[in-house]
Amino acid sequence: MMDKVIENNQVTVMGEIISDFSYSHEIFGEGFYMVDVRVRRLSESYDIIPVMVSERLLDVTADYKGEYISVCGQFRSYNRHEEKRNRLVLSVFAREIEFVEELEESSKTNQIYLDGYICKEPIYRKTPLGREIADLLLAVNRPYGKSDYIPCICWGRNARYASNFSVGERCAIWGRIQSREYMKKLDEENVERRVAFEVSVSKLETYDDE
Repeated sequence: MMDKVIENNQVTVMGEIISDFSYSHEIFGEGFYMVDVRVRRLSESYDIIPVMVSERLLDVTADYKGEYISVCGQFRSYNRHEEKRNRLVLSVFAREIEFVEELEESSKTNQIYLDGYICKEPIYRKTPLGREIADLLLAVNRPYGKSDYIPCICWGRNARYASNFSVGERCAIWGRIQSREYMKKLDEENVERRVAFEVSVSKLETYDDE
């Protein structure tokens, strides 16, 4: 059962460590730390992806900035309470980490596979230039009765297909994790630059639950 659950959420990212480790939390005496990894896109741009690492995987007191790593794990979410509301916080939970010399041009630097359930009505829209977009929120089961809630964004033909999905429908998604900056209005006078994380979908399909 445990392996089956873990199979429904698989991530591989490869990139450059660009931050120190910062303490996140502790579970049963095991400390977890966050580190930012810069992952190249096919274009010249890149995504900054937060990775959660156990102190048992790496020496979290060392300075690895500039080193290249390959991370295998899961895309996880938790709610952080702030400003009288809960905010969804996403990161890659590392199960395996390997240092690599350099990244080949052909390296698959950012891949994710999710198998979960649509937990919110899809939001379908068009950009001013006529590009079709659909936003999905996927609930992916985790061991011990927990779930991760993963925002996903579809484009074009995939967006049209996803716009007809129903809440509770089971869905498999393949794609990549992307970071996106946006401005959050705090009050009448103040705005704050924030970063959202989502899965950019390259392929998806629905199927009946077994």
